[in-house]
Amino acid sequence: MSATSPPDRNRPPLRLPGGPALRRAAPALAVFAAVRALGLAALAVWGLAAGSSPHTLLSARWDSLWYARVAGGGYGYQVVLANGDVHSNLAFFPLLPWLERAVAAPTGLAYGDAGLVVAWTASLAAAWGIFAVADLLYGHRAGVLAAALWAALPVGIVQSMAYSEALFTALAAWALYGVLRGHWLWAGALAALAGLTRPVGAAVVAAVWVAAALARRRGERSWRMAAGVVAAPLGAAAYVLWVGARTGRGLFGYLDVQGGWGNGFDGGWAFARFIGSRLGSAAFPAGLGLIAGVLLVLWLCRACVEQRQPVALLVYGGIVVALALCASGYFGSKPRLLLPAFPLLLPVAAALARWRTGRAVAVLGALALVSAAYGAWWLNGSGPP
Repeated sequence: MSATSPPDRNRPPLRLPGGPALRRAAPALAVFAAVRALGLAALAVWGLAAGSSPHTLLSARWDSLWYARVAGGGYGYQVVLANGDVHSNLAFFPLLPWLERAVAAPTGLAYGDAGLVVAWTASLAAAWGIFAVADLLYGHRAGVLAAALWAALPVGIVQSMAYSEALFTALAAWALYGVLRGHWLWAGALAALAGLTRPVGAAVVAAVWVAAALARRRGERSWRMAAGVVAAPLGAAAYVLWVGARTGRGLFGYLDVQGGWGNGFDGGWAFARFIGSRLGSAAFPAGLGLIAGVLLVLWLCRACVEQRQPVALLVYGGIVVALALCASGYFGSKPRLLLPAFPLLLPVAAALARWRTGRAVAVLGALALVSAAYGAWWLNGSGPP
């Protein structure tokens, strides 16, 4: 399939919810759930040995606390650090807190627990969306494997936390599926919601815009396409403008908020210096590991191009990778920030789909075990900042 041409739309579309679409996706969802259950079981065992609470690690630490605070008290909370930096909860986009509040109100759950409900539901929706994209492009077997690979990522435990990565990935995957099917209203609406979830929602907007521009060059025009293009950036734009108005800094308001957290975009210079500092210290093996990880990501990007993925996927995946690797802060968060970049997994899924079943299962089983052990160790150690 050409990277500039759409997939064959003569194939019957997946229709939501339920019905034949759910039955087709069921193997992928079952494998995804099994891998994530293994990760949670490993976390529980590790917690017993370490005297830690898996529930607290998943729902009431790091960013989970900030999201819950927004859900419970709205925006306006901030922490001033000793060096003068200001950590404001305006850095956290509102869709996850809104959903936490929506779940907590009728159920009586704490906001952190409501966040777990949202994240676990969204992770299944994300796995379904990843399956749908891979199934459309490379067949059912590749779709199942793509969902399994996403579950078995080393930082896959984040999919089970009260974080926004799973929610964002679900919205992004289904928006991209909408683009591939030419469902422009669907794609635009989901892109707008993705823009209310994380700053990287810009990647989904760009994918919709580029795909629509290419479709217009091929002679495709409709009011639905125009409406989808207009709707796509509304979520992110609305929140950024609202933050600018609240801070009195206009278009620079949200950048100021992120700057208070030490976040910015410097083309990867700060990250390169961070790796260099590891190479020149006792943490030399960690520096080598970081280099290997970056090279692997870049190799997967190249594999996506060589696989001739549709341009929408290339644009989306490329922007997610660029924003993750070229951000100037929170270097330990890079793997977590790459979690939504599921198109990088499609070349691997397509390759595994050509293997014998036993061999593919063995590889996935090994990856799932490594992911489970790493996730338990990570959350009981430094964890995601």
